[in-house]
Amino acid sequence: MKLTVFGATGGIGGLVVAQALDAGHHVTAVVRDPTRLGLLGRPGLEVVTVPGLTDPELLRPALHGSQAVISGVGPRSRKDVSVASSATRGILRAMQADGVRRLVAVSAVPVGPIPDGDSFVNRRILLPLIGALLRPVYADLAVMEDEIRRSGTEWTIVRPPKLVNRPLTGRYRTVIGGNVPRGYAISRADTAHAILAMVDDPATIGQAVGIAN
Repeated sequence: MKLTVFGATGGIGGLVVAQALDAGHHVTAVVRDPTRLGLLGRPGLEVVTVPGLTDPELLRPALHGSQAVISGVGPRSRKDVSVASSATRGILRAMQADGVRRLVAVSAVPVGPIPDGDSFVNRRILLPLIGALLRPVYADLAVMEDEIRRSGTEWTIVRPPKLVNRPLTGRYRTVIGGNVPRGYAISRADTAHAILAMVDDPATIGQAVGIAN
């Protein structure tokens, strides 16, 4: 497939690019600073440099011929609390203008519902504490999710819990339409793997999907 990846220099986005190239896909990586990508020169990789993600006209060249868009865009610090919604808005408008339909975007577990059978620790301690500490970040992700649902695209929202740096295992749990019970963490590598698996999985279209190890 030909994939366009936004947030390609982030922790998940960079792994999506690397794994997609390993699988033989053609990848257009959209970046602000190409020196941060670390994959330059890989066969099948095209890099498009943009000053930001809010102007759809600047994003359209990265979408030409693309079959699917993957967005790992998110805040790098608490100062970037509105980046997910504002960038996604620009991406969606560019997709509409260029006729690209498929979108897989990364959100987070606290935006979704607490699943039945979840642990006391998750229900009463971890999720409320994390939600309170990072309330503006998750509020913006909720706005992003609403924008995606209203977009008319063939969308999938991926909600991982705590992200950790561990090797790819390919062993993780998914719940279509909800969060994973007792899902405390997942590696960024497994998250990237799950995202790529969902791109051509019709069961995930129009769904939020919880993932966890």
